[in-house]
Amino acid sequence: MGTLYLVATPIGNLEDMSPRAVRILKEAVLIAAEDTRHTGKLLKHFGIETPLTSYFEHNKLAKLDFILEKLSTGDVALVSDAGTPAINDPGYELVRAALASGFDVKPVPGPSAPLAALTVSGLPTDSFLYLGYLPHKTSERHKVLEQVENLSYTLIFLESPYRIVESLENLLSVLGDRRICVAREMTKMFEEYWRGTISGAVAYFKSQPARGEFTLVVEGKKKNESEKWTEEELLAAIKEKLMSEKSAKEISAELAEQSGWNKKEIYAIINKMR
Repeated sequence: MGTLYLVATPIGNLEDMSPRAVRILKEAVLIAAEDTRHTGKLLKHFGIETPLTSYFEHNKLAKLDFILEKLSTGDVALVSDAGTPAINDPGYELVRAALASGFDVKPVPGPSAPLAALTVSGLPTDSFLYLGYLPHKTSERHKVLEQVENLSYTLIFLESPYRIVESLENLLSVLGDRRICVAREMTKMFEEYWRGTISGAVAYFKSQPARGEFTLVVEGKKKNESEKWTEEELLAAIKEKLMSEKSAKEISAELAEQSGWNKKEIYAIINKMR
């Protein structure tokens, strides 16, 4: 029996393709690709001659039996147009079907636009919420944003160049003027990272040509004094943080920003718990 491999591919720069990814794609009996023409160019660049089949949003259910049949003869690799498969791209149903049929499913880690943007955003990375593409309609975008406006997590969205200004204006009207990092064309020739406030981003991107795919990393809601965590909430968060390798000083600083508690108070509680 074969293994279903979820193979991450470059989001722009082909130098980000890992040697393991190339090997897995060469050794597989089949590659299921979101766009066979797009993936075909990638395979040609790396000298990979494995057969391709399409696997995209509108045929993902119809292709399940065919791919499962191929898995019974050897390994199958799933790739998206760019980045990590099944993250905002087809893959979830195939993974479930493969597991239900007794096949092994393994990742071949690599590029991921949401994580790449988050790590360079300058915003908290310890807790975040990824929500994919914002809805096309303004009313639906507002509904999504209203559902998360009171969350303290760093928020990550994707957006197209044609709706970027309108979406930024919606972020401003619903979430307020928070800090934001707007990542455009990551790892490509016109790579850009704009950091500042949402209002500043609106003004800046109104003056820019509509070009490139965007990843938006937005600051979570800060807790004010009236929203101070209860002692029970703080203790639960400390217990969770203590499972990491972070120092008491690091944990105190992070939780002070999120909880509304004083850093020294948190530090003292940590020392008592240890």
